[in-house]
Amino acid sequence: MSTSLLITGAQGLVGSRFVSDFGQSYAFDELDVHHPTSPVDITSFEAVLGAFQKSSAQSVVHLAAYTDVTGAWQQTGDKTGVAYKVNVTGTENIVKAAEATGKHLLHISTAYVFNGEKSESYVESDPVSPIEWYGQTKAMAEEVVMKSSAPWCILRIDQPFRSDSFVKPDAVRKIVNLIRTRPDAKLFNDHYFGPTFIDDFSKVIDWAVRTSASGIYHASAGEKLSDFEFGTLISDTLGLDLQFGAGSLAEYLKTSQRPYQKNTSLNIAKLQAAIDFELKTVKEAVSLVNL
Repeated sequence: MSTSLLITGAQGLVGSRFVSDFGQSYAFDELDVHHPTSPVDITSFEAVLGAFQKSSAQSVVHLAAYTDVTGAWQQTGDKTGVAYKVNVTGTENIVKAAEATGKHLLHISTAYVFNGEKSESYVESDPVSPIEWYGQTKAMAEEVVMKSSAPWCILRIDQPFRSDSFVKPDAVRKIVNLIRTRPDAKLFNDHYFGPTFIDDFSKVIDWAVRTSASGIYHASAGEKLSDFEFGTLISDTLGLDLQFGAGSLAEYLKTSQRPYQKNTSLNIAKLQAAIDFELKTVKEAVSLVNL
């Protein structure tokens, strides 16, 4: 018999893959404002608490988030804006409901809680210091989770992509689309990140739920790549013969008002020592991508 599991963001880029991959393991109680029969607005505590009280689930996976970084930057400081309401108020409500019902909380966060100034990949103990509103709202949400009396676990990811297509382009498809539509496309060779293979991350979520994991874990593929290196890897691995040049984040920042982290790659040694399965390398993951 399937285990009940509360989940937010089940229709999103990451959540929909997890639901698809683990539909036999869990009976999902979705908290979604657009649910056809039982809509739940996570910015309403009464709605969230009611859903928690109705569910026999012992855990909640909190994936719902406003992730448009530029859109969030345009709302900077606005606590009535959708970025703050979803990322902070929504998380506060999930936390309070988890505390009231004794449920284990698995919160999905982001490498954007860091300022991007570190040259090495970030470890879990590095201090958060977000430089734009999306990262700031996610850092506020993390603080709410960490202060919770409910059992909790935070998983941080960066630049997710999946093997199958989704309505929202992921990190791989964004690059491919950019290069195919812009003959003058350039990819930064001085900006670094750590791609997250969603197919593997689904397994990480399942591990965290079934083991009632606690604490913070970085859960990308654990590699550090520049945009240019990632584009080259995609082109070579998938045999696409993509044509693009090298660009400079440093030069771009001279013309951009929005702050931009130079490095958001994550060290996953802590996660690798804890999980009971192997994560794919970025190259292995990209080879499975079906464009």
